[in-house]
Amino acid sequence: MYEETCTYDNGLTEFAEVRNVWRATPPSVAAVDPAVLAQQAVDKMLLRGPEIGIVPKPGGMGLVGMPVYMWTERGPETYGPNVASASAGGVTVTATAKVQRIAWQMGDGKTVTCTTPGTPYKPSYGKRPSPDCGHRYTRPSTAGSYHVVATSTWAIDWQATTGQSGRLTQTRQSTVDIRVGELQAVGS
Repeated sequence: MYEETCTYDNGLTEFAEVRNVWRATPPSVAAVDPAVLAQQAVDKMLLRGPEIGIVPKPGGMGLVGMPVYMWTERGPETYGPNVASASAGGVTVTATAKVQRIAWQMGDGKTVTCTTPGTPYKPSYGKRPSPDCGHRYTRPSTAGSYHVVATSTWAIDWQATTGQSGRLTQTRQSTVDIRVGELQAVGS
């Protein structure tokens, strides 16, 4: 004797019918692919691009040669860890996503790759460069501003209750525009 559950959806309400069924042989059960469940777990996550923190601040003006600090806020949606699970057919997969690196395209042809969330700038740092995620512009933003693109690479490790495991990778982007000017001293 086996218990059979069938679900129906008429577009407004979902119904489930449960009944006992007599069979001489067990019903065939399609094998559950843990990789498919892993993708379903990832689909439940909200993974975003970096929540950009940058100095000079958008709307302000930076200077050629001065340090630029870049960072992202740390949270499950912007840096991780972000955890979700999916189950089917007696198999459960748990996926954990964390940002592996952030590639900052600085708008001047240079790319800075950071493996940390970066350090938020504080005025007490003065002219010191960022200890883990920084840049210096060598010329002013002649087209009005530099368009900065920050791309997070999320590493998503998953583990199934069957012992199988794997890794998925996804990327997310955020952008910001900053202005950089040049200061020249005029002597008398």
